[in-house]
Amino acid sequence: MADLSLPQQPAARRRLSLPKIPTAVVVAIAWIVAILVVALLADTIAPYSLTRMDLKNRLSMPGNATHWLGTDELGRDVLSRLLFSIRISLLIAFGATAISAVLGTLLGFLAAHFRGLIEQIVLMLADFQASMPFLILALAVLAFFGSSLQLLVCLMGLYGWERYARIARGLAISAAAQGYAGAIRQLGATPSRIYFRHILPNIASTLIVSMTLVFPEVILLESGLSFLGLGVQPPMTSLGNMVGYAREYLGRAPWIMLAPATTIVLTTLAVSIIGDWLRDKLDPTLK
Repeated sequence: MADLSLPQQPAARRRLSLPKIPTAVVVAIAWIVAILVVALLADTIAPYSLTRMDLKNRLSMPGNATHWLGTDELGRDVLSRLLFSIRISLLIAFGATAISAVLGTLLGFLAAHFRGLIEQIVLMLADFQASMPFLILALAVLAFFGSSLQLLVCLMGLYGWERYARIARGLAISAAAQGYAGAIRQLGATPSRIYFRHILPNIASTLIVSMTLVFPEVILLESGLSFLGLGVQPPMTSLGNMVGYAREYLGRAPWIMLAPATTIVLTTLAVSIIGDWLRDKLDPTLK
């Protein structure tokens, strides 16, 4: 009697194919996770307080048992200050990126919904924002109003909003042209429900990729402002603040600058790698 059973598939074919993540992306994700853990647990894992001074060990070189990364010009532990600096820099970067994304997306939806005069105003503001060097604007605002953490986060939140506005406007108009937005409107849905419950989920992947691209730029911008003395003010510290104060001791104690500078470079590189990978994974034209 003939065997009518279906041929068994090889075991390799029956296995679920897991998406392969490049090694560089895995390393970048691991670095970001480690940085986030450090920022959350800075109070616990820092060997010394932020402002504790050890004048007997001023400009101590790295590698000794009491100060792994050495000390600065006031005898403060570089490792402890680095851990607290990571927390402040990430707080500013995450807060500013979130404000920029929310503001830009809302303005983009307003432009797509009302069109006409409001759309022209939003686009004109976006063109003005793109043409104005943001660093000059930030320097003017901070020099006039003074620097505080809240003001710095809000000011950084104005950076890059025009990108989200253009993306949200274009994708919202495209979604409305596809017909499903009009069908939902015929069913009695309010404009806010249409945009936030139906259009926003469809464009969220593009906005997330844009956030990963703006995030490292915000870190570098905050570092530049702190380097110029208009960013985070003592006794608080940030990565750019550490680099700014260490420039005077670059010849005698380069480790004071190398620790925060290396952290800035690795963090921005890791976020950029993740952003490029997400852009390739979420782009339907590449599938």
